[in-house]
Order: sequence, then C-alpha cells, then structure tokens
Amino acid sequence: MKYDFDALLSRVEKPARYTGSEMNAEVKPLASVEISFAFCFPDTYEVAMSHLGMKILYGILNDLPYAVCERFCMPWVDMLSEMKRAGVPLLSLESHTPLCKFDIVGFTLQYEMSYTNILEMLHLGGVPVKADERGEDDPIVVAGGPCAFNPEPLCMFIDAFMIGDGEDVIIQLTDVINDCRKNHVPRKECLRRLAGLRGVYVPSLYHDEYNEDGTLKSLEPIDGCAPKSVLKCIVTDFENAYASTHPPVPYLQVVFDRIMLEIMRGCTRGCRFCQAGMLYRPVRERSVEKLVELAKESVENTGYEEISLSSLSSSDYSHISELAERLTEELKDKRVSLSLPSLRVDKFVQDTLTHTQKVKKSSLTFAPEAGTQRLRDVINKNVTEADLVNTLTNAFSNGWSAVKLYFMTGLPTETDEDLIGIAELAKTAAETYYRVPKQQRVKGLRITCSASVFVPKPFTPFQWCAQDEPDAVRRKQRLVKERFMTLKSAHFNYHDSAVSQMEACFAVGDRRLARVLYRAWELGCRLDGWTEQFRYDLWQQAFTDCGLDIAFYAHRKRGLDELLPWDHIDAGISKAFLRREYEKAMNAQTTRDCREGCNGCGLQKLKGVCRACE
Repeated sequence: MKYDFDALLSRVEKPARYTGSEMNAEVKPLASVEISFAFCFPDTYEVAMSHLGMKILYGILNDLPYAVCERFCMPWVDMLSEMKRAGVPLLSLESHTPLCKFDIVGFTLQYEMSYTNILEMLHLGGVPVKADERGEDDPIVVAGGPCAFNPEPLCMFIDAFMIGDGEDVIIQLTDVINDCRKNHVPRKECLRRLAGLRGVYVPSLYHDEYNEDGTLKSLEPIDGCAPKSVLKCIVTDFENAYASTHPPVPYLQVVFDRIMLEIMRGCTRGCRFCQAGMLYRPVRERSVEKLVELAKESVENTGYEEISLSSLSSSDYSHISELAERLTEELKDKRVSLSLPSLRVDKFVQDTLTHTQKVKKSSLTFAPEAGTQRLRDVINKNVTEADLVNTLTNAFSNGWSAVKLYFMTGLPTETDEDLIGIAELAKTAAETYYRVPKQQRVKGLRITCSASVFVPKPFTPFQWCAQDEPDAVRRKQRLVKERFMTLKSAHFNYHDSAVSQMEACFAVGDRRLARVLYRAWELGCRLDGWTEQFRYDLWQQAFTDCGLDIAFYAHRKRGLDELLPWDHIDAGISKAFLRREYEKAMNAQTTRDCREGCNGCGLQKLKGVCRACE
C-alpha cells in the first residue's frame, strides 16, 4: 500500500527528520533478503542519530548478505498528529515500509523516560503492543541497551531482551529467528530457543511472586530451557570489534553531529552512583594504530570536520596524548578538530588538549559531582578541590575561558553543607581564573554548573538507596540557586524533580510497573523525556489507577538482603561487592582505581576477561 507521505512533510516543522535517503544509508529491497530487522530508537531523529550504538548495530546487520536493517524514530508531536489524522503508520527511514512488515523489531533502551514512546511506536507501526497478543505473523520484539539490565518494567511488551554488548548476540539472535521463520517454527518455541543464547532474557518464561509488604518474593523460570540467571555478553576482542566508519549522515543538525570514535569501553574508577561504570566493565582499549585507521576512514566516508574521542573517561585512555598527536597530524590537511567529551578533573592532560583544540577551541567539561570532599569520598569520585584548581589554572592559562561543571543533588548522606559547597566550588573556579595573569587568560569567563537529581540505578552500590522526595529536591535546588545569585560569571541549572522521580521508579521497578506504563500511555503520555511534553498529573493518575505507590518505588530505602527485580540478571558484578561498596560509602571510605589492583568486583569468575583480575 502506498501512503501519501510527502504531503505530511509540508505540514511539520522539521521534515528532514522523516525523509531518510541520507548519505551512507543502506537500502536493500526487503524481498531480496531472508530476514529484516527494524532498529527503533524511542526518541526523536536528532537524538537517535547521535547514538553510537545504533550506528554500530545498523552497520553489523546490513553487512550480513542475508539481512537488512532499517531505522525508525519516534515522530515529534506535529508529525504524530498528522500521521494519525491521515492514517499513515510508522514508516522506516530507508524504504518507508511499515514497522509491522519487519521480522524483528528492536528497541535500544537508553533512558527510562522513553518507555511510553516504545508503546506508541509499536501501536503506530501496527504491531500489537502487548507481547501476549502477538500472533505467528507478527514481528519478534526485542530490546537491548543499559536499561535492559532491569528489564522487568517492560516485560509485558518485549519478547526478548539482549543483555550486555550487542555486537555478537544481535547476529546470533537474528540467525535463530531467521531459522525459525524459514522452518515455520511456532513463536513460543522460537522464544525458547532465544532463551538458550547467552545474554538473552525472555520474560514470558519467568514467573514473579510478591511478599505481603509488596517486595519481591521470587522471580523464577517456569520453563526448563530458561536459565535461572542470564549472563551478560562481553566483546573481548575490542581491537577488532565492529566500528561504524560509514554511518548515515543526517541532513539536519543532530545532538552530536560529529564522528564518534570509541577509543575504549568500560571504566575502572568505580564511582558508586554510575551505572555505566559498572555495566560496561571490564575496560577494553583499541590501539592507536587502529584508531587512526578508523578515524581516517570515517572522515573520508562522512565529510565530518570533528571527531569526538568517545568513552566513559577519555582521559584515562592509556595512550591519549599519542593518539591526539597522531590524529592531529594525520588529519591536519582536512582541518578536522578533536574533542574529549569526558574529562577527569584529576587527569587533565594539557598536551592532549592542546592537540584537540588546534582547529577549534570549545568549552571544557568536568564532573566534580559533589560540593565537598566528604561527599566526593562517599561516592568514590576520588578527586579533590586541589585537583580542580590545578586543572582550571592549567586550562585558563592556555586559552580556555568557558567551563562546565556537573553535579548531583540528593546523593546518599548529603547535607546542606555539601549543597552550599557546589556554589563554593563555582566561586573557587572564578577566583582561579582571575588569579591567572591578564596577559595569559582569554576574556569572557563562563562557568556553567548543572545539577541532576540522584536516581538509584541497578548494579550500583547505591541501588538500595532512596531518592529524595520532590519537596526535598526542590528545597535543595533553591538553596544552591540562592548561593549563585551573588556569583557574576557562574550560572546554575537543574533538572525537574518530577521527571527524575519517574525515572527512579522505572529504573528500580519490578514488572508490576508494566501496568502503570501501559495505563500512562493510554492516558496520553508520550515523549516524557522532553520537559514540555511531560505530564506528571497523568503519571500520578496511572499509578493510582493501578493501585501502586510512587513512593514505594522511588523513595524507599531497600534492605541489603532484599530480593531485587534484576537479581536474575548477571552483569558480572557480584552483589557482595556492591554491598561492600555501599557500606564503605556510608563510612566515606574510598576504593582504589581498578588499574591499581583488583578490587574483587566479581569479574574474576569470567576467566581472561579483565586484565586487572589477572
């Protein structure tokens, strides 16, 4: 069936979000391949096209001669309205094929507040929203990404979850489904076969029970082929792992409109609030030679003039100065600039930054996270005020005048003194700038401090902690904001407390929240990660309608021996290690960097995976 799609484009704000046909986009006729994969990003095109993981998996699948992968994004409200009015389903960017025509529908789970978009995209694409309502001819709906490590709030809608690194398991999953399709294997049997793959969790093969107080009593497999614990997938040969050197190049500006060169995966620092730092262990690096090769290919294939050296902690890359120097030299004729998006306060490498800014000088971003040393010790940040002063002195003396500092409010054990310390650090940053001789510094000092709200995340030492109530969050934000009123060159931004509350609910929630999610979607919740679209009143109503309590999920301290909704997922990190780190946090005791010696996180059981364990 042909849809008058072009007519819709003239009536929306950014038609380039929906046209496709970008340079490097892969176009294969669906009829020419054995299996089709719909890669769905549950947010707008600008966010989707900034995501490295999507580019990697898109390339991997399209490199398979028997498969095709096409992209789907969440339409913005104007396009959503026009599509519903005209009866146009959700269509792929590549061939404008409806979502329901694909064999596999895959979602990447990057942010809990995009969950209602998943339901909307399924519905708009003609795929039954609930997994148990899908028939033999409907796609298999899968999901992966960091939020998949607590899959339970989405269990009603997703057929199978991929846990961990996706490069290998996505091929294995595609091959199993392809074989089942070709041999007319029933849907339920296909799901059982998927459950036999490492890193694949099929929620319909598990049953949950609850205690009288509402806590989880058990979550056990009900099928003999489903494992009691699902072990995450790990790409061990990161040097030769697939890298996206020819991704689709968008026609409009996206959030991160540049080459993203993944120099390393994982982090050894052990910040106790950071889920990514735990989930992506162990640390794996690519060689300088390999990265230079990938960078040159990417520039040639995309035309981008900026490369972001991407990782959780780019300045921790073992050969960062050498890499920056090599890339600058190799790409100087093309005027390609380098950026380091994730810098450590205690590891500012001046010669590296000099190389990265030869073409274009941007602002510097650091994350002290907390305003006092006591609280930084609680979260195991392992940076001091002296580190910040030394780093800023170095930066201001070498031509930088714009600095962004990231903090969190509501961290465990936080006091008003810790909050006031945020403003004091901003004041110290300004004073550091003015101590630099005038002839050395650049005019235009800008210090931007942003504070997110602490959200407890699975597989972190703070997974047992409660989030502050919204009134407490707002009081703390006002306290800090008042202190900034006297600071001329410093500005303070903060996150919405209600959005953070919902994020906390779904980050640490159980599968009963699937009912809340469905009800919120029925009531009209969409695009909840966008402040102007978020409807707190509808979310409150959804919880009430389902007989569940927001405070039980977001604001309840969990017992250290409590069965958690994600305990059947094995992230490689032991619960005993997380408990030890929690107890050390309560005593403001720090833990060393993994590169200084093994801290016994649990990866030891996976022989040959982590160098620190050897």
